[in-house]
Amino acid sequence: MGDFIQGIFEGEFLFVAYILSTILVFAILIAILLIVNRVIGSWEKKEGNELLGKLRKRIRLPVFLLVVFLSLVIPVSFFDQKLRYADTLGSVFSVMVIIFISWILIQSVHLVKHFVLGKFEIDEKDNLKARKVYTQFRVLENIIVFLIVVIALSLILMSFDGIRKIGVSLIASAGVAGIIIGFAAQRAIGTILAGIQIALSQPIRLDDVVIVENEWGRIEEINLTYVVVAIWDKRRLVLPTTYFIEKPFQNWTRTTAEILGTVFIYADYTLPVDAVRKELDKILENAGHWDGKVKVVQVTDATERTVEIRVLVSAADSPSAWDLRVYVREKLLAFLQREYPQCLPRTRVILDPDKK
Repeated sequence: MGDFIQGIFEGEFLFVAYILSTILVFAILIAILLIVNRVIGSWEKKEGNELLGKLRKRIRLPVFLLVVFLSLVIPVSFFDQKLRYADTLGSVFSVMVIIFISWILIQSVHLVKHFVLGKFEIDEKDNLKARKVYTQFRVLENIIVFLIVVIALSLILMSFDGIRKIGVSLIASAGVAGIIIGFAAQRAIGTILAGIQIALSQPIRLDDVVIVENEWGRIEEINLTYVVVAIWDKRRLVLPTTYFIEKPFQNWTRTTAEILGTVFIYADYTLPVDAVRKELDKILENAGHWDGKVKVVQVTDATERTVEIRVLVSAADSPSAWDLRVYVREKLLAFLQREYPQCLPRTRVILDPDKK
């Protein structure tokens, strides 16, 4: 065992000195950690801050592992000229430190997101503000985590001289390949930028009701590169984020969840429209989905055979509007069949007995 240790270090004294310095650094870091933990704990109890308490519990393990590897990497710099494998050991320990710091940052981002989103209820009917915050934090979380991972990988690769030199030589000798890759990645970069633009300008939000590709659905997921729309019949429509930047679409809940529902009735010219208005009042009295704001009966068209009667009613959201439209249409048809069957659409033929 002694020969193996001497193969790494130039003497047993250096090995013992390295171990003692590691223990000393570990003790100092642990003492600092305990002091900081106690200060934060007292501040948490005084201010009643739940975020700090959850953050301490979630990053306890990565912080302890970070202290361990910092205790290993810091003494290496003092033995840099004497340790035979100081560069390799320092690089390995530095990589572990970068990994644990990235772990702590990612856990902190997740916790902040859950803490902020916990103050908003997206299941409420008037959830415009909640959907706005949910959309921003979901997309921004993906962006921040992606940046943390990219920066961490870059720092890890830069920790090893051999890999860094290989990367520099490849970049210097692959100018044409770099141009080709740049053109190939142009669409992917545009998709990522579109995701960032959606998070900031918010043409769509989570739980928005939209019409895309002639399909009615709700925005279920907004990711950095794609959006998932839940179609009314349980299907899922997956679209790139660039779709909502480049193509027109309908957003029924852009400013509010309230929406107007339309019902068209086609009847004969002899139908009294005022009777339809009175019947609509009776129908809406028993309609649970009507919000009590809009009820309109209008003759919007007249052809050579029928008149077009448009019924306009309002509801709190699009699912309620759909159910209300179905209910009103059904009751109006029953009313016509029961009270005015002679006013249903018909074709008239007049025979002139004087003409043969």
